[in-house]
Amino acid sequence: MPRCAGFKPSGEQCERIVRAPQTYCFAHDPSRSQERTRNASKAGKSRPSSEIRSVKNQLQDLTNRLLSGEVDRADAAVCGQLLNVKLRALEQERRWREIEELEARLEAVEGVLKGRQKRTSA
Repeated sequence: MPRCAGFKPSGEQCERIVRAPQTYCFAHDPSRSQERTRNASKAGKSRPSSEIRSVKNQLQDLTNRLLSGEVDRADAAVCGQLLNVKLRALEQERRWREIEELEARLEAVEGVLKGRQKRTSA
């Protein structure tokens, strides 16, 4: 059975089996690098950021300190409200990044379409 012609990051030969006409597996196929990048980008977006983890940790700490009596209820309520504002700001920031990425992708598609139109009209 044919094996992938690619190499692992360690320098070892990839051991994945490929179909007869193929030379590379999905992970090593140069023609699929954009698809891999797109998939990695989507995966990266699905993970919560370190800032969100930090807010979750702060909320848990605040809850623990409130329940133990270290923090006054009014102070805890204000802290909770401020952390909520921070979460909303982080979400807004994520949305803007997503919009900017979509705009860039749309511009690229429009550029390809304009190039095709020029070729067909020439």
